[in-house]
Amino acid sequence: MQVLINHWSGFVGLFVALLLMLELGRRIGRRRVQADPTWDNRGVNTLENTLLALLGLLLAFTFSGAWSRFDARRDLILKETNAIGTAWLRIDLVPGPVRTNLQASFRQYVDQRIALTAANETKPSARIIALQQDIWRQATAASLAASDGRVGQLLLPALNDMFDIATARHLAVLTHPPGIIFLMLLTMTFLACLLAGYGMAGGSQRSWLHILCFAGAMIMAIYVTIDLEYPRKGLVRIDGYDALLVDLRAGME
Repeated sequence: MQVLINHWSGFVGLFVALLLMLELGRRIGRRRVQADPTWDNRGVNTLENTLLALLGLLLAFTFSGAWSRFDARRDLILKETNAIGTAWLRIDLVPGPVRTNLQASFRQYVDQRIALTAANETKPSARIIALQQDIWRQATAASLAASDGRVGQLLLPALNDMFDIATARHLAVLTHPPGIIFLMLLTMTFLACLLAGYGMAGGSQRSWLHILCFAGAMIMAIYVTIDLEYPRKGLVRIDGYDALLVDLRAGME
């Protein structure tokens, strides 16, 4: 499915394929009409309507799931930004030079998180994992050494939340419906076009308005659904929310 988003030619090809299926269905229907002029296609129309209803239901569920995952990814960006901001503020509780070293590691970590998002990577780099371990090690040592026990009680849970949300974001990027769902959606679309073309066989002339509107509506619905599923690939973008973390990093100097 990412191939369709990455290259417009994929959707152009899909649009042409839908037109061909409509034409194929019409030609099959025309042969049936020529062979039996008294043929009544009301039964075919019933099957066509049933298939279109099933296609609409499948498309609705797929779109709804894509929108839910899109919204969840946006929410996780906000949550991670807030978690990082909270942890950054609580580093001020750490005394002396340990705080300076911890802040330096923290800035590097945020830089790596921003770079990971910009590169559209699907899993954390070894550098990010190493920085997480380094930050946790420094924070744990500082908490044990602090005379005030509240340092560890406030700082460590904030860091834990920050790391947990980062993991949740990685999982959200990888979470998509099984490929069989999209394959079934495309298959149902082709079959619907075939039957729709078959149902138009009664007319001697092609109704280009109906043909183009039907194929265009199918392409538009499929494109928006897939675009929501991969919001860093097509027209529907989630990149604007990344500015939250960039702005937070700018305030860490």
